[in-house]
Amino acid sequence: MISVLLADDEALVRAGLRMIIESAEDLTVVGEATDGRAALDTARRCRPDVVLMDIRMPRLDGISATAALRAAEPAIAVVVLTTFNTDDDVFQALEAGATGFLLKDTPPAELLHAVRLAAAGDSMLSPAVTRQVITRFTAEDRSRRRREALARLDALTERERQVLVEVGLGHSNAEIAGRLFLSEGTVKTHVTHLFEKLATTNRVQLAIAAFRAGLVD
Repeated sequence: MISVLLADDEALVRAGLRMIIESAEDLTVVGEATDGRAALDTARRCRPDVVLMDIRMPRLDGISATAALRAAEPAIAVVVLTTFNTDDDVFQALEAGATGFLLKDTPPAELLHAVRLAAAGDSMLSPAVTRQVITRFTAEDRSRRRREALARLDALTERERQVLVEVGLGHSNAEIAGRLFLSEGTVKTHVTHLFEKLATTNRVQLAIAAFRAGLVD
């Protein structure tokens, strides 16, 4: 059973999310929080597998709460809820360690899929969305960033570089396994090594590293 914490200051949004989450037999809501500070406290107490975190909340915003939670409880995945097109804070949230993000009008089936992926250490980011996010991060000072990014990749093996490229393209572990003729377990091991060698905590940050280094256009 995958446990989920809902963090949103709007009661109606939380009620809708709870209804969707608990419609699935393998998911359950273990707590709710109305602000970022409460989200941290509740997460430490309930230790959910996944937190659905709103960006705009009182006391402590979703970005700060995400950074604090990922630092204190790295095993807990955070998926940001946002309007994306109008909320630039989503980019900061991803750098703070969010596994990914969902639009608040995401269809129920996709939301459930995203929660399952987050719990498994994956993320729901289509190639198009990944490119949009990465473009924002790499828009300034490309040459300097590329030199620095390439230097970070010196410790990688050739296979790890191949896996990094696939992550940068927005592919899941299962898709990477098929494309590189590897087992899914082997791909997961390579991804874990990439996290360690590149000092990252999620796949979005790996994708950023791939784009910054010019491995993915």
